[in-house]
Amino acid sequence: MKKFLLLGFIPLMLVATLTWATTAHGAEIKIPSITLNLNSPNGPKQLSGILQIVIILTILSVAPAILLLTTSFTRLIIAFSFLRHALGTQQSPPNQVLISLALFMTFFIMQPVWKNAYENAYVPYRDGFITGDEFLNKVQVPFKNFMLKHTRKKDLALFLSLTKTPKPKSPANLSLVTVIPAFAISEIKTAFEIGFLLYIPFLILDMVVASILLSMGMMMLPPVMISLPFKIMLFILVDGWNLLIGSLMKSF
Repeated sequence: MKKFLLLGFIPLMLVATLTWATTAHGAEIKIPSITLNLNSPNGPKQLSGILQIVIILTILSVAPAILLLTTSFTRLIIAFSFLRHALGTQQSPPNQVLISLALFMTFFIMQPVWKNAYENAYVPYRDGFITGDEFLNKVQVPFKNFMLKHTRKKDLALFLSLTKTPKPKSPANLSLVTVIPAFAISEIKTAFEIGFLLYIPFLILDMVVASILLSMGMMMLPPVMISLPFKIMLFILVDGWNLLIGSLMKSF
């Protein structure tokens, strides 16, 4: 199962690396054609090959989730969601805008990682200097280093203890099956910490407005409705988007 998961993870990293290479260098990538044959299998070996294809296609169906959990997208989209709830603007900005912004910021943040994988893994493999197994080992190194850099040791130790495997001698010996979930929960925790800090100024403003309305005897008027324009004005005056995105980018 680890082998099939790796086979599903590596093509995603390769696609991202090739996408960066095409954009940066203007290179033309030729995609080989794929032919599907729905005839009955002639023997056990052919049936086994069909089952392997079905398994790989099943893994590729969840490939977008794997790709999102191995990049900075998780932290970004959760922070944006917390900001929208703290402002109380309901569906503004809409989900499509926040997801698109998080995706392009992810491309910007992950660009050095994709460049490293392209130059150290894909180019030598394309030129015939390394084998397929060496390519699989080298292409995951920059992504693993990125995830380990932003993974808490406590989270990594949790999954190592759950797998009941001996402690590796170096981070390079860790498997992606262990690194990816540890990185994911570390990113979620970091995003929640950012969300907590985002809530504080807007919560204080809500409390001030609620106290003023209570002192004026306007108990039937929702404080959130009155504080919303003030929160938007405060966010604009401090150039909130610039501060938030700048802080998120520097956190990586």
